[in-house]
Amino acid sequence: MAEEQRKPHAIMICVPYQGHINPFVNLALKLASKGFTITFVHLEFVHHKLSKAHHSNNGEVDFFREARESGLDIRYTTINDGFSMEFDRDVHMMEYWESMVHDFPARVDEFVGKIIQSDQNLVHFLVADTVYSWCATIAKKYNLVNVSFWTEPALVFSLIYHSDLLMEKGHLPYKDNFEEEINYVPGVESISTRDFMPYLSEAEFGSIVQRAFSLAFEEVKKADFILHNTVHELESDILSALNKIQPNYAIGPINFSATNTVSKSLCYESDCTHWLDSKSPGSVLYVSFGSLVQTSKQVIEEIAYGLLLSEVNFIWVVRAGIVSSGDTNVLPDGFEDEIKDKGLILPWCNQIAVLSNPAVGGFLTHCGWNSTIESMWCGVPMICYAITYDQPTNRKLIVDDWKIGISLCDGKSVDRTKVAEKIKSFMSGITSKSLKHEATKVKKTLQNALAIDGSSERNLDQFVNDLKGKIHVTTASE
Repeated sequence: MAEEQRKPHAIMICVPYQGHINPFVNLALKLASKGFTITFVHLEFVHHKLSKAHHSNNGEVDFFREARESGLDIRYTTINDGFSMEFDRDVHMMEYWESMVHDFPARVDEFVGKIIQSDQNLVHFLVADTVYSWCATIAKKYNLVNVSFWTEPALVFSLIYHSDLLMEKGHLPYKDNFEEEINYVPGVESISTRDFMPYLSEAEFGSIVQRAFSLAFEEVKKADFILHNTVHELESDILSALNKIQPNYAIGPINFSATNTVSKSLCYESDCTHWLDSKSPGSVLYVSFGSLVQTSKQVIEEIAYGLLLSEVNFIWVVRAGIVSSGDTNVLPDGFEDEIKDKGLILPWCNQIAVLSNPAVGGFLTHCGWNSTIESMWCGVPMICYAITYDQPTNRKLIVDDWKIGISLCDGKSVDRTKVAEKIKSFMSGITSKSLKHEATKVKKTLQNALAIDGSSERNLDQFVNDLKGKIHVTTASE
């Protein structure tokens, strides 16, 4: 009987990037609201960045304090990744991920062992980012139920999941300058190799990014449950095909489903509400390339002049480190004087607050999944400039499948005149009406999924029931 009374306890560890942190935090809040005890684990340097962004210099910030005060059982702690605070993990990303693949698992192993040892009145289970390559190994060692959380679309998951099949058919690594149509991946009707993630190309195959994903997906095939930050209605065929192999649950967009607000932004957010409120409805183009990816100074320059030539109102997030050269002065000389009241340049902002403002009529985006679902949630059409990782594949979903966006250009070459033309037709005219119509439909799909009896809420409840059943079986066998 004592076994029956032990409360389930999730040890949650996510990859240290904004696009992973946001959904992970909300999943923690959601699971806590379902009666689970949670230990949420940030990497130490992430905690440091969050504290700095929220003006705490002593670092003693518990981001879940308010959630706990509201009655949720959420503990908060940090783990060291083996690097100093000063080490720039973005600049030295390849070196960093070599260590995360080879050295970090031993740290997690010791860390998880200590948590389990410190509280034996709980039934522990693991909720880890799919991108990590140690999840199944550590779960097996400690006899933990293993939940994998994938923060990108199911299409990207499926392509990596079926890498062996793609290799067997001779389509991986795909040839850089040769496009082929693929129609045999289970649940994926048809996709061109042009829309594959760049790390699956000949040029990048064998890179640390590709190897990390390969190792991670060997582990995810041993997971007990896989959660997806997507909506079943938008990727139903893919999710149904995956469900024939393992239990997969579309519970997204999890970013908007938690009632408590927890500080998640790694950068200080500028408030541009007053500026936006001075603009007419639908007249502002929001421009941001996310928190991580880099582009060239030449691309930034062409986009800058394209914005000027288009004569539309715009807000542009130009964050530190946006160009690969490390140059801090990335905008053309005199650009900020030229834009006058038409444009606003910010280092960072609350993206949801901007996208949900009536003045915003479009989003020029790198197609990161976090940005994509935030734009979808607000019913804002997108101009897509996909750069790397999952972004070209996300672009396919946005432009070709859901028809809620257009591509900025073919390939990576950016020309200011064409940028201006694209922006003009995107912000007004027939293209704009059609995109807005489809974006409104997709917005409704997302909202319906998170309604009380929506697909994502039902899937989350189903997952909770299945998880509790699995935990009961696991503890009974101890």
